[in-house]
Amino acid sequence: MPGAYARINQLWRERPQELIQLLRERRIRWRREPAVVRVEKPLRLDRARQIGYRDKQGFVVFRVRVRRGGFAKPRPDSGRRPKALGVVKHKVNVTMLEEAINRVKEHPNLHVLGGYPLTYDSMYYWFEVIAVDPYHPSVYNDRQLRIPDPLRRRVVKRLLKRGVKPIGQVLQPFEP
Repeated sequence: MPGAYARINQLWRERPQELIQLLRERRIRWRREPAVVRVEKPLRLDRARQIGYRDKQGFVVFRVRVRRGGFAKPRPDSGRRPKALGVVKHKVNVTMLEEAINRVKEHPNLHVLGGYPLTYDSMYYWFEVIAVDPYHPSVYNDRQLRIPDPLRRRVVKRLLKRGVKPIGQVLQPFEP
């Protein structure tokens, strides 16, 4: 008998009719929302946990909408404001997941752990991106949590400058 996360993963692969209907209803709602939305909990808990998500303070989940379509979109001849041109943010050598991650990187205090696709329609792809605030006390004091080594050293250096001695995370090496 598979565990809980294996069962969640299996449901997402099989796509039962209830899940398809639920995602259809949510896509209708999500189209009216901004392109980057912070959400309380991840929709795919199994993938979020694989990336490194923990249900504690300091972890942030974003749902990001990325426009589908070809990269060589012709630049319009007639005048319009730059926002409405629709020719920026789509690059040939950048995947849609990387594009979603880059939109979350606008938050300078967060370190992006990764992302995964949720669903798509004829216009958009939706991704969930997991980020962590390495300066949050519940993150840098956690002995179990592993963040990349250069980031960890930077966090420790800034905390020591502030007079805060972090425990736990300092001695743990990062192993991917």
